[in-house]
Amino acid sequence: MTTRRTRPAPRPPEGTPPRAELARQARTVLADAVRIARWAADGAVPGTTPPAALEHAAAALDISPEQVRSGWDRARLAGLVELHGDTARPGWRLRAWDRDDSAVLRGWVALFDAWSLVHPAPRGVESTAVAEAVEAVPQVLSLLQLSAGPVTVPALLDLLGQRVAELHEERCEVPYGPEPLPAPAEPALTAHPPALVARLLDWALEGLADVGALTLGTGQATLTPLGNWAVWVKLEQICVAAQSPAGNIEQAAADMLLGCARLTPGPARAEYRAWLAARPVGSAVAELLGVARGEDALLRGLAFEALRVVGAPAEPEVRAVLADPSLRPYALLWLAEYDGKDPEDAQEVLSREEATWLWVDTAAAVADHGETGLLVRHLDSAVQGTVPALLDEVRAVGHPRTVQVLVALAAAHPDPALAKAVRKAAFQVHTGGS
Repeated sequence: MTTRRTRPAPRPPEGTPPRAELARQARTVLADAVRIARWAADGAVPGTTPPAALEHAAAALDISPEQVRSGWDRARLAGLVELHGDTARPGWRLRAWDRDDSAVLRGWVALFDAWSLVHPAPRGVESTAVAEAVEAVPQVLSLLQLSAGPVTVPALLDLLGQRVAELHEERCEVPYGPEPLPAPAEPALTAHPPALVARLLDWALEGLADVGALTLGTGQATLTPLGNWAVWVKLEQICVAAQSPAGNIEQAAADMLLGCARLTPGPARAEYRAWLAARPVGSAVAELLGVARGEDALLRGLAFEALRVVGAPAEPEVRAVLADPSLRPYALLWLAEYDGKDPEDAQEVLSREEATWLWVDTAAAVADHGETGLLVRHLDSAVQGTVPALLDEVRAVGHPRTVQVLVALAAAHPDPALAKAVRKAAFQVHTGGS
């Protein structure tokens, strides 16, 4: 028996609907995206949605091509579909959509974090001004959440203007090494014109309304129950995660692994041994590898942890998955440790590209199931050594969760300059730019 100390989960604000109702609202917001994702799941669909595919989907679903394009974009950002090369496949959230409220809420939060990608920035506005507005939006959301009701547009405009002006002043290139002192700053704060700030506020409010985070009235804005809950979650830095169920020995592999996700390594290994002992080793290994081939990165890593307990009987099957790009890094590490390498030295068997793929996959697991601070600290584990080098290689590696990982990292990181660079990289991957 182990004793684990946990802090009680903070209570959501009074009046917050139950999770089932929040999930129902999230399903409503993403209804078109789900329809399109399920249509795409019926066959291999090009990830770039060429005009022919748009027309085909519009005819099949009886909606306009523009609705198809918008829904497809949302489906990608919410993790309902994932791109593998030039082919789109259903994401794990789509499979869990009707039965798992946590998967639904996480999918909606991923869309909420990516609101600035869903709603294109105003034409003719400098990218730096757009980035400053995106960085200032959390303060606007905090005001809306704390007000617990409608907030007038002038009050939001005043807050956004002040925050953007502060960011604009702080934006001067941050030196990463010894550099000459800059010239004295002008006495007045260099802010954007009021008309531009008002335009950026309109864009942000429309974008947040577009993803279901707030509603717009005449001269005012109000957080929806979903938006209020999401802002509270981020302020409290908690995550919605599956609790460990009792009786893991009787569970299917995926449920057993989720049940062990919160355990420390020792108790988790004991659970794995008990689960394995109740099954023929061949079918148990096959079931674990089947889970590893799914889209949930957390389960992929846990499946290989359970396979470490199996040991020698699993070697042929693990060696056989080396040709699978999504499993190869895990299999290489498993085989290296099986051959006697110290776990800390096993990373040396991975190529740079494999290590980068594994970094993104692990970040996806943290983004889906971990806490905000873990995602920020995960930066330190990258082999590249610098954030620009990491972003360049992450963009090139082609992991299907790249955009979602970068958006989540940008939303979580406290350094505005770094968050802006990560957000820019997410936008470039999302749009196929460079």
